[in-house]
Amino acid sequence: MPSLSRAELSTTIADSLRTELAAGVTTVRDLGDHDYAVVDHRNDAVAGRDNPAVNARSPAIVASGPPITTPDGHCASMGGGVHGVEAVRRAVRERADRGADVVKVMATGGMMTAGTDVRACQFTHDEMRAIVDEAHRLGLPVTAHAHATAGIEQCVDAGVDGIEHAGFFGADGIDTPPALVRRIAAAGIVVCPTVGADVRPGTVLPDRLIKAGFTPEGRRAQVGALYRAGVTLISGVDAGIHPAKPHGYLPRSIAELAACGVPAAALASATSLAAKACGVSSRTGCLKAGLDADLLLVHGDPLHDLTALQNVHTVFRAGHRL
Repeated sequence: MPSLSRAELSTTIADSLRTELAAGVTTVRDLGDHDYAVVDHRNDAVAGRDNPAVNARSPAIVASGPPITTPDGHCASMGGGVHGVEAVRRAVRERADRGADVVKVMATGGMMTAGTDVRACQFTHDEMRAIVDEAHRLGLPVTAHAHATAGIEQCVDAGVDGIEHAGFFGADGIDTPPALVRRIAAAGIVVCPTVGADVRPGTVLPDRLIKAGFTPEGRRAQVGALYRAGVTLISGVDAGIHPAKPHGYLPRSIAELAACGVPAAALASATSLAAKACGVSSRTGCLKAGLDADLLLVHGDPLHDLTALQNVHTVFRAGHRL
């Protein structure tokens, strides 16, 4: 089968990349680094890509650089805090100049940043539109971290290409308006719900999730409803952001996505669909003459049992056996 592509990854170290590769992930998309660390790592790898040994050591990397956020917003510590229409446009141009492949914007607050609100927007509508307009002018896609229903709606209005998480948190709990879901599907916006976590028995959910009205059962039903409404879903874990989101977890995340009611598309969410969302479908993501030989061999048949993805036999990166 084609090897896997992880669509949401936060990593800056080679060891993490090797862990991903050992799990069958030959392309990763990093949506948030500090001071362009992952972009620079990727650029160094690209400089030596004609060397087969370099290709075989690491997955291919699609990187955003520091996420664009507000000065005191979610992940502002990564260095992407800006305010105002002209400032966000400059931030987009800076990422293009540094060689980013995608623009990441924190449209709402986040779970991991104290003082931010997961149920509220961080940017004005004008700022969000400016980010998307400037990125598209420069040929870059935009994907947005968005938990809040209001933030998701703002992203759709602005014309983003992808939404990460999409929890649909409202002031009074989870709010998933069918009309908004239909707009996401109609616009072709790709959603990475980042399902899957290495949670031990007895683990208590974070207080912020509980207050937002989140339950694992409700989340599975919500993701299944997005799929049935025609929303394109891709697999990703948000790896490295938390101990429960380890590197190398993607094979388990695919099975968890299937448990949301997405069995027919679960494999594609981490192969062909993920490659398209990452902008690399011209070279990988499916078994086709002329594409890179990024291959994953497993013990078992993942078409009938997705847990087979966790039992890796061999990984090929660009035709080189690991």
